[in-house]
Amino acid sequence: MRFVYKGIGVLVGMALMSILLISSVEYVAYYMDGYFEKEYKKYQVAKSIDIEMNDLLEVTHEMMDYLKGDREDLVVYTKIGNIEQEFFNDKEKRHMLDVQKLFIGAEQLRLGAMLFSALAIGVILYFKKGYHLFQGIQGGIGIFFGLMGLLVALMVHDFNRYFIMFHHIFFNNDDWILNPKTDLLINIVPEGFFRDTAFWIAGIFLISALVVWLLSWFLAKRMKTGE
Repeated sequence: MRFVYKGIGVLVGMALMSILLISSVEYVAYYMDGYFEKEYKKYQVAKSIDIEMNDLLEVTHEMMDYLKGDREDLVVYTKIGNIEQEFFNDKEKRHMLDVQKLFIGAEQLRLGAMLFSALAIGVILYFKKGYHLFQGIQGGIGIFFGLMGLLVALMVHDFNRYFIMFHHIFFNNDDWILNPKTDLLINIVPEGFFRDTAFWIAGIFLISALVVWLLSWFLAKRMKTGE
């Protein structure tokens, strides 16, 4: 039966990594204080589209509320070059609707992973098989990082190919292909912004994952003698 407990532990470990990854994305996107303003200043975004920083931050705030599902639409007016106009065009709205579905879907996935992890850990600890559980969790974390490492290697080898493949997997249209001459959205998130954001997400995720792995290792060691 120990293989069953370890197997469940592996699934719990992968579920925990999914929870941490989604939470890391959410923290940087929604709750990292001053992040957008810092990035906008770094890449001179407000100047590039002729908008005041406060107005740009307000547009960003409304956009993030929309992604969280706290706003019904993306009809947002602001001043571009001292002309009052709608910030997002129809194509951008369609794309952001697709992105919103991904964000909300990720939140639902995280909730499911949390419920599964809590139930599995509770049941296995009830049967006093915590050693096998936490060993399995360590294995699940290792498998998750192995898959992530493979993905990173593929992206490094041919970024454009897998970037396009990612969009084709998650989007069933071409609305994600934006034109910097006509679409303001792509101008407020330049390539450097994505690179910095990926760095912060990866850093937060790696640190939190290491904490979980060390905790699992410590608990497995503590429980080994009792089983």
